[in-house]
Amino acid sequence: MQRETFSAEETFTLGVKIGEVAQAGDVYTLVGDLGVGKTVFTQGVARGLGITEPVNSPTFTILQIYEEGRLPFYHFDVYRIGDPEEMDEIGYEDYFYGDGVTMIEWSNLIKELLPAHRCEIRIEKDLAKGLDYRRVTVEEVRLS
Repeated sequence: MQRETFSAEETFTLGVKIGEVAQAGDVYTLVGDLGVGKTVFTQGVARGLGITEPVNSPTFTILQIYEEGRLPFYHFDVYRIGDPEEMDEIGYEDYFYGDGVTMIEWSNLIKELLPAHRCEIRIEKDLAKGLDYRRVTVEEVRLS
């Protein structure tokens, strides 16, 4: 699926729609350059899960857990991970394979740890279409 958004609000709303249909055990990987709206999108997913508290990117803590919604929401930002083995210290498998919904920003940095079944979301800018334009591509990944 590919969608175009033309404002942060539209990117947020697309995230809400995904959060509304997310199921326990779903893992979403999020890839995009700095400033493309990964956190805005994630905030929308959280809202779609019924989370009303502020959702910020856990850049320095790596993981933020939200439990007030209809499902637990595990929000990873692995931008500062120097070595994928650092994820073991967090106990990432408990979250990736748990009963909540997992969102992993900068997932391309820990490719070897990602579940074989996941939903990959790529957000891209195209300045020729405007400063607020985003192309959001959502693909299911199933590796054997």
